[in-house]
Amino acid sequence: MNPVIDTNIYCDFAEGVPKTVGILADMGQHLYIPSVVIGELSYGFRKGSQRIANEQKLDEIIQLLEMQTIDITRSVASKYGLIYLSLVRNGRKIPLNDVWIAACCMEVGGTLLTRDHHFESVDQIDKLILS
Repeated sequence: MNPVIDTNIYCDFAEGVPKTVGILADMGQHLYIPSVVIGELSYGFRKGSQRIANEQKLDEIIQLLEMQTIDITRSVASKYGLIYLSLVRNGRKIPLNDVWIAACCMEVGGTLLTRDHHFESVDQIDKLILS
């Protein structure tokens, strides 16, 4: 399994949520973080008063967990189109950033770790939806 973390899983880990910390510890190395997740986090950091500290913590966690960033490439963009069209045809919409996150996950053959149940509508990826 190639675990790919969603924004909410990063936040849970950064806040020390025991269940999430345990799951990520059990998965060991080879964790992935989509660049879109980093963008969502950056937006949140910029809205708050602790931007620099939060950015440093993100860098430290990425290094600590040896996460590999999944960048948006032409291949990922193609997967985005496939997933988005499938969702539209099935009458299901999810936030567009989450379509990008799913496409990044698909690119590495990963399993998305998330708390968002709307990913259940994305048939093209494996997912582990934590409660």
